Amino acid sequence: MRHLHWLRTAAVAGSACVLGLGVLPTSAAHAEVQPLTPNSVRAPELDQFSAEGVTTVGELRTIGAALSNVAASRTQIVSHPGATYIKVHVSALRLDRGEYVTVSSPDGRESYRYDRDLNRDTGADYTIDGQPGFWAMSVEGDTAVVTVHSKRANAVTVDRFWRGYDQAEITRYNFSIMSVCSTDARRDVVCYQNSHPTEYARGRAVARLLISGGGLCTTWRVGNTNRMLTNKHCFSTQAAVSGSEMQFNYQCATCGGGNPGAGTKVSGATLYKVSSGGSNQLDYTLYSVNNFANIQSFGTLYLATSATTTGTRIYVPGHGDGGPKRLSIFENTQNGPTCAVSNANYNTWNISYSCDTSGGNSGSPVLSSAHRVVALHHLGACPSNQGAKAHLIYNEIASLIDNNG
Repeated sequence: MRHLHWLRTAAVAGSACVLGLGVLPTSAAHAEVQPLTPNSVRAPELDQFSAEGVTTVGELRTIGAALSNVAASRTQIVSHPGATYIKVHVSALRLDRGEYVTVSSPDGRESYRYDRDLNRDTGADYTIDGQPGFWAMSVEGDTAVVTVHSKRANAVTVDRFWRGYDQAEITRYNFSIMSVCSTDARRDVVCYQNSHPTEYARGRAVARLLISGGGLCTTWRVGNTNRMLTNKHCFSTQAAVSGSEMQFNYQCATCGGGNPGAGTKVSGATLYKVSSGGSNQLDYTLYSVNNFANIQSFGTLYLATSATTTGTRIYVPGHGDGGPKRLSIFENTQNGPTCAVSNANYNTWNISYSCDTSGGNSGSPVLSSAHRVVALHHLGACPSNQGAKAHLIYNEIASLIDNNG
C-alpha cells in the first residue's frame, strides 16, 4: 500500500541549523500590533486537502468579519493555538505604488513582503490556487502577523488560512501502514554530520514539500539546473505546483533536540513532466521553483544512469511524518546492519529495501554508497518498501535536466 511524504524568501530561526537572513524593513516585530485573534471556523469538507496517499498535515479555516479588511498601517494577528504553521490567504490587495503588506512570524525573523503587483523582482513569494487572490508563504508556529504599509483604508482582505496539525493530529488523521521495518533506526540528519559527513551533505538537497497548504511529501533538487523531483502521486498538475511550497533546511539543530527552524522556503514554478501510467510505476513529477538562487547553496543530487544491484548499500533522507529531516542509514539499530537493496529487480519499475520510511517520505531519494540516486521512494509496506528505478526515470527526463556531476 502506498504512503506519501510531506517552502521564496528564506526565514530565520534562532537555532544553528537555520540560515540567518535579514528581516524586512518595518518588520512585524516592531510594528504596532493590534492583539486580535480572528474568529475562524473549519472550512467545508470539500475545501479541505484531499489526495490519495498523501499525508494530510493541515486544516483550512475561514475567517469572520474581524479580519475581512485589515485597517491601513495597522497589524492584525492570525492565530490558532497549537498550530505548527499558519498559511494566510489574501483575497484582495488595494495598494498604491510603493505600498505593501507583510506576513511575518511574531518575532519578525520569518517575513514575506507582497507589493501591489506581486512582482517577484521585489523579493516576494507566494502560492496560488487558481482562485482570486494569493496565498502568502507559510509561517512556522501558531501565529502569523499581517501588517499593512498603506495610507488607504481597507487595503487588504484576508479571508482564510491553513493551520498545521501537530504530530498527534497527523497520526490521528492519516492511515498508518507498516513501512518502519522492525525498530525505527532513523535519526535527525545532524546526528550524522560528523560520522557520515557525505550522507549528511547530500541530504541538504532534500526539502519538505507542503502541497496546496495541507498535504505533505518530500522533494529534492536534481541536476545542475533549476529542477526538482517528487512523486506524481504528490502532485501532477501545474496548478498544484503553483500552489505548493518547498522548504529546505527544515531540520533539527542538535541530535534529538526537536528544535528545527523555519529554513528556506520557495514556491513551485513550472511543471515539466510527469510519468505516464499509474503511481505503481515510475511515479515521478519534474518541476522548477521560483527564486532558485535562494536554494542553490543546499547542493543537488544526480540520478544513476544504470541499474543498481541487489546488496548495494543505500540511505534515504526525507521528511517522514512531516517532521524535521531524518536519515535512514541503518536498518534496525544504530551501528547495526546498514540499509541495502533487497531486490534490485522487485518488478519492472521498482527496487525494494527495508530501510525505514513513513508517511511523508514519498518522493525521497534513495541513494547508493556512490551517492547517486538509485530510486525514487514511493511505496511503503515492510519488508518491501519500494522505490521507482532511477535509471528508468533518467531515460525519460534526460533531455530536461543536467545530470553531469
